[in-house]
Amino acid sequence: MLSPQPATRQHCSRSLNPLQPQRVRNLLHNLFKDHLHGPLFGKLIAIKDNISTGPSTPSLATTAASNTLRKHASPFAATVVRLLEENGALIAGKTNCDEFGMGSHSLNSAHGPVKNAYVRGGHALSAGGSSGGSAVAVATRQCWAALGTDTGGSVRLPAAYCGIVGFKPSYGLLSRWGLLDYANSMDTVGVLSRDVPDARSLFRILNRFDEEDPTSLPPSVRARLSSANAGEESDKSVGNARSLRIGVPTDYCLEELSSPVHRAWIRTLNRLQDEGHQLVPVNLPSTKQALSAYYVLAPAEASSNLAKYDGVRYGSRLQDSPSHQEAEADKSGKGVLFSRYRGEGFGDEVKRRILLGAFALSAAAMDNYFIQAQKIRRLVQADFDRVFASPNPLHTASSLSPPKPDLAEKIADEASSPHSMRSRVDVLITPTAPTLPPTIDDVRQQDPLASYTNDVFTVPASLAGLPSISVPVPLDGVAETTGRPQSRAAYEDGGWGDVRSAGMQVIGQFGDDEIVLRMGEIIEGLQ
Repeated sequence: MLSPQPATRQHCSRSLNPLQPQRVRNLLHNLFKDHLHGPLFGKLIAIKDNISTGPSTPSLATTAASNTLRKHASPFAATVVRLLEENGALIAGKTNCDEFGMGSHSLNSAHGPVKNAYVRGGHALSAGGSSGGSAVAVATRQCWAALGTDTGGSVRLPAAYCGIVGFKPSYGLLSRWGLLDYANSMDTVGVLSRDVPDARSLFRILNRFDEEDPTSLPPSVRARLSSANAGEESDKSVGNARSLRIGVPTDYCLEELSSPVHRAWIRTLNRLQDEGHQLVPVNLPSTKQALSAYYVLAPAEASSNLAKYDGVRYGSRLQDSPSHQEAEADKSGKGVLFSRYRGEGFGDEVKRRILLGAFALSAAAMDNYFIQAQKIRRLVQADFDRVFASPNPLHTASSLSPPKPDLAEKIADEASSPHSMRSRVDVLITPTAPTLPPTIDDVRQQDPLASYTNDVFTVPASLAGLPSISVPVPLDGVAETTGRPQSRAAYEDGGWGDVRSAGMQVIGQFGDDEIVLRMGEIIEGLQ
């Protein structure tokens, strides 16, 4: 999970490489010297390995868990890291992850696999991905909180598998400056913590406009978000939340949904109804196509973003690799250096997605794949806008080109109908993952495409850029008094036993991040 120098497989797959006492003393000395007595004073926060930590932490390389960047030292810190340090936080270390954030189980790493604290029958469980290292570091109390990145569920899925809270804000609220890109239009910095109040406090500190990030929402849009939600937030506080209308997507009852997760979902909904909330069935028909669209769009963006890693301009060659030795021996210049470098530097999953993306962007496939996937993405966004009571603040008359006339008329007719207005909801509640975490051995025996189905419930919110949070709820027969095991020693000695919770996902309209966090806290309070 955490490793100041993520070079050994053991540290990255089993435990946190302990924060050296001298480094702790130096960090505290700097905090006192600079008078940084902020709200995060002295709190240890871990950073996913695809977020730059900069020259203030020279021992923390930013490798994105890839051999292509195994010695990369970023010349600057990501804006989110700078904000943490300015508010008194201590950067504990870098967390292991899937290479460049591509994966659902944190097994595709040059530093070795991440192992969940939970075990089943003596076999380690998947920690989820791609922010699995951050999730395990938080779950095992190796840090107060951690930052991850979420492209299609990479914060929420690990949170569900590890029994903690994972929050993905609305796209554009948190700066992406200093993040090693996977898919620009979906990458979002997220927060992992042990409870919702901690996630909220960290989110509020990081929710700032950043002029360095072209995707950061400008102050004018942020002001519109604040004004649009000012009245709603006062009416939907935790203490006055009985009027909330909760959408239950009927399209999320898929064949892949396992019985334990389904029972936890139904029990959570029933308890919310008992507390006075209103349950409203909603229809999101594009859900079944969302996953396919995501695995066209995300690889397409990745193939473009990763083209720069050629071993010449970006990345470093392995000195003892065959390609380096051949390049040294081949003085004629006939060898294609970058192809050998990319073949050896990238892992199998990254190469698979680069090939998928390159094909989707090719002239022969562009219309049949990439363009169609973009159309499905618009339909997914329209589905959400149709069921939420709050209008999407980004959809002004001039902000988006209208859909095709027939689709626009259909959406308008449905949205203006009395039945549609009565069925509008404040939030949606769904499972975070269709199943409990599988064992690592089972994942390794799966077809690579089979693991993609783990993202079926998280991808739609990512395609639409909506805020969502995963909150753990106990499984049937697990008393809350037993709690989540908190002993790091037990984790080091072989694990905590089987998982005791399932993740429930709350999704809100764009900009309704505070309402999503409040509903997450309500679910947390039911236990």
